Amino acid sequence: MRLRPVLLVAVLVGGFWYLTTHSAGLRHLSLLHGVDSSSALQLTQAQAAPAYDAEEQNNIAIYKRVSPSVVNITAKTLVFNFFYGTVPQEGQGSGFILDKAGHVLTNYHVVAGANRGVQVTLSNKHAPYAAKVVGTDKAHDLALLQIDAPNLQPVTLADSSELSVGQKVYAIGNPFGLTGTMTRGIISSIRDIRGSEGAPIEDAIQTDAAINPGNSGGPLLNSRGEVIGINTMIASNGADQSSGIGFAIPINTAKAVLSDLTRYGRVKRPSLGIVSYAIGPDLASQMGLAVDYGVLIQRVVPGGAAERAGLRGGNQQAYVGNTPIMLGGDLIVGIDGQQVTDPQDISVLMDKHQAGDTITVTIYRGRKQITLKLILGEAQDVNT
Repeated sequence: MRLRPVLLVAVLVGGFWYLTTHSAGLRHLSLLHGVDSSSALQLTQAQAAPAYDAEEQNNIAIYKRVSPSVVNITAKTLVFNFFYGTVPQEGQGSGFILDKAGHVLTNYHVVAGANRGVQVTLSNKHAPYAAKVVGTDKAHDLALLQIDAPNLQPVTLADSSELSVGQKVYAIGNPFGLTGTMTRGIISSIRDIRGSEGAPIEDAIQTDAAINPGNSGGPLLNSRGEVIGINTMIASNGADQSSGIGFAIPINTAKAVLSDLTRYGRVKRPSLGIVSYAIGPDLASQMGLAVDYGVLIQRVVPGGAAERAGLRGGNQQAYVGNTPIMLGGDLIVGIDGQQVTDPQDISVLMDKHQAGDTITVTIYRGRKQITLKLILGEAQDVNT
């Protein structure tokens, strides 16, 4: 009976020894089995290192591969301040390298109004490079820049027509100036939206990946690290931060205009050459039209595509509330067999064509339906 306290103390001491001399114990055991003690120690250290699962490994691989292609863009502007007069101001955004020639794609609103120049900083934190604005597409919020820098790593562009709601996506950019930040989410929806300039963006990518000020112009990536979109805007209730609803311009939209931006500095967008007004059921009933939808031509642009094809504008002024409209013009109800209900429908259809293409237009002139051919002109400062 007197031995029990001694045994208890021995057990406690033995246990404390094991916890505090764990590595020594491992070395002793390894020697008993004929294994070199340093090898056993290395094995233990390797097992203790952090292990990444397959998804984490892919995340890390994407970041390592793509982050050197993502740039920080600073646009410098002189603005007037009531108290201090003209003062310099800087805006910040993101972009990504397209090729070894130094072309960089970003948002138009990142560089808009940059009357004191645009600078691009690479991920290697080298001194900023002066950037030339090669071309802009204000309607789709795109800008193409170019820098003269060595050893550039271009991105890989995907086909954004093959996207699915639910697939994983990654955004890399410079939110709030925090360079090289990556966030992850999924494609929440693919929907048509209006861009920052009010023009329609077809098949915009909605995502819950965190997008904040400074992410604008940066790439949205698929799980292979390919660019599927250009991060451009967020939905918010006035707070200038991520709400879990961000939007990216599909990369195919940018691909379609890159040639024009490079060659002309702008997009040679096609146009019908009309000013128009959307007609709904109530207004159609009041006007006694043959159908209850369509786009009423207010006027045709002199020398434009519509005038050359014989389309007619209105000749009688009326008011819808306080808005003046012209009655008596042709009512466009279809283009290339697709129904047209408002000017946005026409804009979306124009994005599928180039100036010089021939399209089929279906109209009502009074109560008579007419189908005619029209050769598209180049868009000017008109409605459609």
